[in-house]
Amino acid sequence: MTGKERIDAALAGRKPDIVPRTPILMRYAAEYIGSNYGAFASDHTVLVEANRRAAADFGFDQVSTISDPYRETQGYGAEIQYVTDGVPRCLKHPLQDDPDLSKLPRPDPLKAERMLDRVRAVAEYARLAGGHSILGWVEGPAAEGADLRNAEPFLVDLLDDEAYACELMDLIVDNAIRFARAQVDAGCDMVGIGDAIASQVSPGVYESLIQPREKRLVRAIQSMGVRVKMHICGNITHLLPGLADVAPDVLDCDHMVSLAQARKTMPPKTALTGNLDPAGIVLNGSPAAIRDAARAAYAEAGPPYFVNAGCEIPSGTPPENLKALCEPIPAG
Repeated sequence: MTGKERIDAALAGRKPDIVPRTPILMRYAAEYIGSNYGAFASDHTVLVEANRRAAADFGFDQVSTISDPYRETQGYGAEIQYVTDGVPRCLKHPLQDDPDLSKLPRPDPLKAERMLDRVRAVAEYARLAGGHSILGWVEGPAAEGADLRNAEPFLVDLLDDEAYACELMDLIVDNAIRFARAQVDAGCDMVGIGDAIASQVSPGVYESLIQPREKRLVRAIQSMGVRVKMHICGNITHLLPGLADVAPDVLDCDHMVSLAQARKTMPPKTALTGNLDPAGIVLNGSPAAIRDAARAAYAEAGPPYFVNAGCEIPSGTPPENLKALCEPIPAG
């Protein structure tokens, strides 16, 4: 099976030949080809080359367009600074000092520089036809709200001005749908949604304000004929009941999340990924320990499950460790 066929089979309830492997690579991939994070985030040709070479050499099944949280933010008017060996920086959050939504630009994903660069990455993957699943990416309503307002003001909005927070997130979802559509049209077969800051709110705030907007975004993307992955960094145990109603096709689980609890709570058809500790196991563990942890995670989660660390593969991970993570596991 190709990587895409393997993932499609697992998500359709069929038995793939081996368990799909979908590690998230960003800085690691850039450095693997002798480049750097700044080039990876600013130039889709570097991102595509880095992911394709890593996928070929380590044997995983999906290539992605993930680089940093500020693709849409730049389209909304933020100035982004690229850092050679670090995540790009947002120099000014567009709504931090003036929350007036009427002044906020509505970005066109085919014109905004960084959004278009991601669309071009998808198109380049599709043109090269490597047999891998192609993962597009958009920011979720809470994550992008925090990028536009800055994290602390946005969290205050959720508590003190629900109407404003909801209006902002509705605008974000509308834009994310357009951005996802552009990537689907370019050739991706799955779209990831990153909504990291959602792990920092209570179940009540999540289920009343954020979850309905994630759900609308997920359903809109699924209606385009592609799968949806939900990625919320951190401990999302308290969000699992709400996420079960969101029902993404794939749910990333960070290392502090019990796969058994996630399987018990999420719909049976949702593929779980993770939850190997990126630093404690993947970066600093032995290849044998990594192989054991991956098999234990699969046994705990049951199918459908994709081998993955809880989050990004850290820079400095020994190549033999990533090879161990991606070592084929027969599908049960």
